[in-house]
Amino acid sequence: MTRRSAVPPPVTAVLDASSRWLPTRLAEAEELLREQAAVGGEVLATDAGATLAAGGKRLRPLLVLLCAGPDGGDAAVRAAAAIELVHMATLVHDDVLDDAPLRRGKPTVAATSGRERATAVGDLLFSRAFALPAEAGDERAVSLLSEASTALARGELMQRHDAFDTTISEERYLERCRLKTAKLFECACLMGRDEEPLRAFGRDIGLAFQLLDDVLDVSGPPQRTGKARGTDLLDGTVTLPLIEALKSNPNLLRCCLSPNNRENQQRKADLRSLDAESAVDLCDRIAATGALDRVRARALNMVAAAKKRLDSPALDPERRHLLELVADGVVQRYS
Repeated sequence: MTRRSAVPPPVTAVLDASSRWLPTRLAEAEELLREQAAVGGEVLATDAGATLAAGGKRLRPLLVLLCAGPDGGDAAVRAAAAIELVHMATLVHDDVLDDAPLRRGKPTVAATSGRERATAVGDLLFSRAFALPAEAGDERAVSLLSEASTALARGELMQRHDAFDTTISEERYLERCRLKTAKLFECACLMGRDEEPLRAFGRDIGLAFQLLDDVLDVSGPPQRTGKARGTDLLDGTVTLPLIEALKSNPNLLRCCLSPNNRENQQRKADLRSLDAESAVDLCDRIAATGALDRVRARALNMVAAAKKRLDSPALDPERRHLLELVADGVVQRYS
């Protein structure tokens, strides 16, 4: 059985509402994750195991298993573990790129073991993700993972290219979110069952997930998010809350120059002017414009649209209800 103490409330709600088959399959996927994290030698296994032990919502494995259904068998379990390994790998690599000290409130692999070892751990997790379906001859799953991983790389390049650019459009931001976040949710659904409504469902809740994550970066609190408020702003990542706030107040950034830079008020202010203190100040100013409420409302609309897509004859009433609970869990993490 999946250990309940390690399962976040949104996932617990799904497991509590399900028949016996879902907790059993999720526990099998979790065991497979532990096995894969132990591959690659003692040094890498220690860091990979720590990454796994740091926890997570397991939303993507849940989507695979629910879309596949109780008859999904071993292939669905392997796919569920594989997509979580890809997700874990991207987090480890993101922490290397961002020099992030914390992830989910715990020290990152990059912080504890160094950038080089963290990069190797991410590479290990990626390789095991593709090995799982490949060893079983599941070419379709390998292809879907490859497509999603390519999208992730493209999205990361977009984010790096757009760093500190407060003129990027909302459309550009949403495309980056589709590539970096929503594509993996899509992939999870398709690995379970190849149906267009399920692909769209995954895309919608993936976008909502990212929008709400960007709201949390601004609203905090740090003890809940596991990182300081305004971390994205300090990294130069322009998100929808800032884009929305600048529509209301184009001079928003000029008010948030760090104390060392305030004597130079005439120059153009940008995110590079921020320090930790002024980033928190900027978060407060973004919230004061009402931008967080507007972004949250858009995310809620995306979740509502996603749930409407579940009227498929391939889904029995139980799985439809459980997928709706997964969608609700995306919102619950914000509430």
